[in-house]
Amino acid sequence: MSAVTSLANHFLIAMPQMADPNFSRTLTLICEHTDQGAMGLVVNRSLDLRVGQLLEHMELQTADTELGRQPVYYGGPVEMERGFVLHRPLGAWENTIALSETLGLTASRDILQAMAGGEGGPADAMIMLGYAGWGAGQLEAELAENAWLTLPADDAILFDEPLPTRWQAAASRLGVDLTLLSSEAGHA
Repeated sequence: MSAVTSLANHFLIAMPQMADPNFSRTLTLICEHTDQGAMGLVVNRSLDLRVGQLLEHMELQTADTELGRQPVYYGGPVEMERGFVLHRPLGAWENTIALSETLGLTASRDILQAMAGGEGGPADAMIMLGYAGWGAGQLEAELAENAWLTLPADDAILFDEPLPTRWQAAASRLGVDLTLLSSEAGHA
C-alpha cells in the first residue's frame, strides 16, 4: 500500500449512525494500515481501571499518585489483555513503532517501569488495553459505506483535548458538526 493510500497516523471519526457499540462516537488512531489490514487504537474512551491498579497487577511500584490515578484507556475490543502506551516524545524503548516524528506506540514493559519509577518516562502518555483491528479490505469497505470520516492525526487532540470532546474536536478540524449530520441517506 502506498503512503498516499495508507491511513497510518490518521484519525477515524465514527459517523453518528455507527451502530457497533465498540465504535459508536469514537475517535480511533490508525497505527498501521497495509494491504493486509489495519490496526488502531480508540483514543476517547477510558476503562473503569486506574494506572495504579494496572501497575500493581504487573508488580510495578510507583510513588507517583498522579500517575496512579490516571485512567487506563480502552484501545479497542481485540485482545483486551494486551497493553500499549501511546506517547510523545518517541524515546528509546524496547518495542516502539514511530507513528510520526513525535508520536510513538510502545508495547514493552520498560516504558511502564520508567513511568512508575519516575525515571524519564515520556512527557505525555496514554496507557491502553486492547486495540481495533481490520482484515484485508475491511476498513476500505467501511470507508466506502461512509462509516468513518478521516483526517491526519493531531497530537494536540490526543494529549490536550479533554476525553469527552475529542470525537467532536477532530470532526471540527474538518469543519463538520457531527450533531447536525443525519443518518438518513439522501436521494436525488
